[in-house]
Amino acid sequence: MRLSLLPALFLAAPALANDGFGGLSATGLTFGQTDAVAMEEERLFIGIDTIAVDYVFRNSTDKDVTGEVIFPLPPIAVWSGYESMMNLPEDLSRPDMVGFTATVDGRPVAVTIDRIAVLEDGYDEANPPSKQYDNPGRDVTADLERLGIPLTLDYLAVRDVLLSFPTEKRNELAALGLAEYFEGDPANDIAPDVWGAWSIVTRYHWTQTFPAGTVVKVSHSYTNRPPGGLFYWTDPPEDYQTSLRDMYCIDAGTSKALVKALKNPAGDEAGNYGTAWNISYVLRTANSWAGPIGKFTLTLDKGDPKNVISLCADGVKKTGRTTFVVEKTDYAPDRDLDVLIVQPIQQ
Repeated sequence: MRLSLLPALFLAAPALANDGFGGLSATGLTFGQTDAVAMEEERLFIGIDTIAVDYVFRNSTDKDVTGEVIFPLPPIAVWSGYESMMNLPEDLSRPDMVGFTATVDGRPVAVTIDRIAVLEDGYDEANPPSKQYDNPGRDVTADLERLGIPLTLDYLAVRDVLLSFPTEKRNELAALGLAEYFEGDPANDIAPDVWGAWSIVTRYHWTQTFPAGTVVKVSHSYTNRPPGGLFYWTDPPEDYQTSLRDMYCIDAGTSKALVKALKNPAGDEAGNYGTAWNISYVLRTANSWAGPIGKFTLTLDKGDPKNVISLCADGVKKTGRTTFVVEKTDYAPDRDLDVLIVQPIQQ
């Protein structure tokens, strides 16, 4: 059987912002569909900078279950380094971009890291890449290797290789949908250039056995790099803000809190803006385990008492100046989690 931590997926800049940056959203864990292993408990912590999850699994059968635990990062466009507003590490060539760590029954696990190249064919507004966590795109790793293109996010190194290709190879790349070449304009001092179309998926994985009739505790944590950007809000919301209101269940009280938090002391002319983080976490994959989650605890940390948080969830309890908790029993998620955290502009 194959156990996989399904991918967080790359998000474009959200519609709420005049300016924004791309980043990574968080993911859940799945096992394919299994009746052998149940998720007895999930304790999930989500903060602006950190995602941490503790799972308790039980193999209720009389046979061991062994498979490869896989946690892929979202597809990151190979030309991401060209963008100036990215909530990603400065060095995109490093193997581990989020400081991923994992333990099983309290002991560190040696995690293998590898990469594949994928090509997202088209865009479906009803099912965007950020929701296709089990299908990041068509695997084109073999094509890149055959053509001698390095499997790296260092776009300058890739660009040099692509520009060195003869016409025949360039035509093959274009036919495969992997790159687009531009002739340039010598008269206006614009050099020939190229744009790579594929993305890189970094995968963390290890082999795991769930012994018969035994509980196994799996934990992992990593740096959260959510997308976001400049944020503006009015009360009542304007027409273009209603999608945000619905996505994050921004009620009347939260709407007023946002306006109050974003009020600029210098006056309306200075702009009532803040910074938003748009955090997504895949919960529905829990339904692929044997039965519902026995006990589910979600802890949210909005980072600063002045920040405003909003999400669609019942039973949210404030437990500290910046923390909130949601607790469920026999929980079968019917939607994924979307969390909005808004920070006023620092004065």
